[in-house]
Amino acid sequence: MLTIRQFTFNPLQENTYVIFNEKGACCIIDPGCYYEAERKELTDFIDNNKLAPKCLLNTHCHLDHIFGNSHMSAKYKLPLRIHPKEKVVLDYAAKAGESWGLPFDNYEGQILFMEEGERIQLGEDLLTVLFTPGHSPGSVSFYCEAQSFVIGGDVLFRGSIGRTDLPGGDMDTLLNSVRTKLFVLPDKVVVHSGHGTQTTIGYEKAYNPFLSANPRPWS
Repeated sequence: MLTIRQFTFNPLQENTYVIFNEKGACCIIDPGCYYEAERKELTDFIDNNKLAPKCLLNTHCHLDHIFGNSHMSAKYKLPLRIHPKEKVVLDYAAKAGESWGLPFDNYEGQILFMEEGERIQLGEDLLTVLFTPGHSPGSVSFYCEAQSFVIGGDVLFRGSIGRTDLPGGDMDTLLNSVRTKLFVLPDKVVVHSGHGTQTTIGYEKAYNPFLSANPRPWS
């Protein structure tokens, strides 16, 4: 049984996730901790709850999702896992940080590449990798079928979708990812996004103005 703990970090208000099972094994997803106090908050939660980090995952490599990669990798001796098509975004991230006035030490360690359909295992619990490009060229989502949730990065938000005006973004590709990879999931599936509040697949199918042919009034 997996538990999800969400943190909101950095000036861009990015959602970082720690997912852990009853035995304490955990995954760190998109560590956006920029400030020292944020890094301490994240590591204190892991250490105080006696969690054992098993993997460091990025849904995608825009700077606000990866500020803490180097710190978390070094502290817990974890290689980074990303999709192969996201490597170019990771390589550009330090330059992007300078242009945003948010310089940081980019990750330069070992990279393990994830592919569509790969399973991330924490004990008996599984997360399936879904390839969901469009916001970025190698964006992925992590789907837990047994517990009906998906960690979706910046692909789908409550009432919105990810921006596509950054390098490697494409609106048609993003909309196709949502329709063919996320909207085929059961309506009850909870979407934990990279920013903002959680939503469900059913809610977005009915109300999201970017994706519903006949969006109903907001409730």
